[in-house]
Amino acid sequence: MARLLNPYISFAGNARQAMEFYRGVFGGNLTLNTFGEFGDAPEPDKIMHGMLETDDGLALMGADTPPGTDYQAGNTMAVSLSGDEGDDLRSIWEKLSAGGTVSVPMEKQMWGDEFGMCVDQFGVAWMVNIAGPKG
Repeated sequence: MARLLNPYISFAGNARQAMEFYRGVFGGNLTLNTFGEFGDAPEPDKIMHGMLETDDGLALMGADTPPGTDYQAGNTMAVSLSGDEGDDLRSIWEKLSAGGTVSVPMEKQMWGDEFGMCVDQFGVAWMVNIAGPKG
């Protein structure tokens, strides 16, 4: 898998509608996963992760703001970096998070991948996902 760099948009409870709208605009295949699919959640039908991929290589990710997290208009976008080259992505994570603020430490998550979130020293929000073994 090549490394992918794409926008990740946070929504205030309307991620499903927004991602379906973007599919109508750009076309492509839309995958939506709810918080409820991954266990007990106060709002199980809200979107934990949405991914729109088009045949011509565009990718857009989005999700509802997680339960217990405040939605802040104007602070709704992060840059998502993902791939399966663990050593390379861990090195990038260390550089991005140095001097910044880590909100989710880089560690294995319930969906099986390693994942971390931070805001770098320049105020840019980053999400780094290292794909776990498939199978």
